[in-house]
Amino acid sequence: MHSHTNTRTTSVAAKSSKRLPAGVAHLALCLALCLAICACDAARVYEQYRTIPGEGWHKDSCAVFDVYISDSTMLSSLYINLRNTSAYPFCNIYLFVKVTAPSGAFTCDTVEYMLADLYGRWYGKGFSKMLDNRLAFRKHVRFPRCGAYRFEVQQGMRLDVLPYVANVGLRIERERQLDVAGE
Repeated sequence: MHSHTNTRTTSVAAKSSKRLPAGVAHLALCLALCLAICACDAARVYEQYRTIPGEGWHKDSCAVFDVYISDSTMLSSLYINLRNTSAYPFCNIYLFVKVTAPSGAFTCDTVEYMLADLYGRWYGKGFSKMLDNRLAFRKHVRFPRCGAYRFEVQQGMRLDVLPYVANVGLRIERERQLDVAGE
């Protein structure tokens, strides 16, 4: 009777070891990964990057982002995304940021971001030598009207060509709004 039990266990194990074809399993894994990434980034309203030429970011070159805002009641956070290599020669970066509203009115800001601490340890996250930085530009922003907004980002580091910056981006996130009861 004991050997009959072993045979039955082996039979069940043999049935459960059947696998999906490699292509189907790969497709299912990719689909699950895409769904997980999309679900984790529900706050994103807009995110785009501009590539900086290999020779560096010229002082007269602007990264331009045209964004259509369709909800003027939404509370947003704005971020400048920066990808630099570990060979970037400074611990900070100055940026000039111009925002033009649909009416043509604009604001210009000069902002400084620290990219590394006093000991040269980078704040950015990344693999190998490429570092991703999400730099808070404005929090709790409510766009006054719907329409096309233009964001222009320019390096302000007093170099004609700023080396080791690979990409600059803009991210707009929807902030979680609390209801009247403050929940």
